[in-house]
Amino acid sequence: MSAVTEHATLAGGCFWCLEAVYLELKGVQGVQSGYAGGKRPSPTYEQVCSGATGHAEVVRVAYDPAIVSYKELLDVFFTIHDPTTLNRQGGDKGTQYRSAVFYESPEQQRIAQETIAEFTAAKVWDDPIVTEVAPLEKFWPAEDYHNDYFAQNPQNPYCSVVIAPKVSKARKLFLEKLAK
Repeated sequence: MSAVTEHATLAGGCFWCLEAVYLELKGVQGVQSGYAGGKRPSPTYEQVCSGATGHAEVVRVAYDPAIVSYKELLDVFFTIHDPTTLNRQGGDKGTQYRSAVFYESPEQQRIAQETIAEFTAAKVWDDPIVTEVAPLEKFWPAEDYHNDYFAQNPQNPYCSVVIAPKVSKARKLFLEKLAK
């Protein structure tokens, strides 16, 4: 097993949805919900939800690049959310729900831009991809109750109506990449 851990910081609407999918992938060592892309230090969930901080809900995926590549993580990312809607995912509206890749190196930036170009050329979406590609300036961890939200709250209607279909889609499309 590789001793290397790398990170991918991604915003694709609600962080609970992304976390639930990435936790099932081989090579993912952990997923932390949080906030990035804003200006307010140490934002709270309520502040971010107001849309006034400029932060997006993100997940910071810790992964072993010997098992799963950054490109593979992005392929999953662009499959499980709609990267063509500006500041919105489903019923969630506001800049905090924007689609964004917060890169941590020039290599990650290049891979993100190439992946967007590939999805655009493949005409996966009818509308143009509006995913922001920006440097990660600071990641702020979310409050503890957001961690493993889907597994901890199976009776929550949001989990069954919004998150469960995304998890099912990822399981179907990325079966060979699942840890279980």
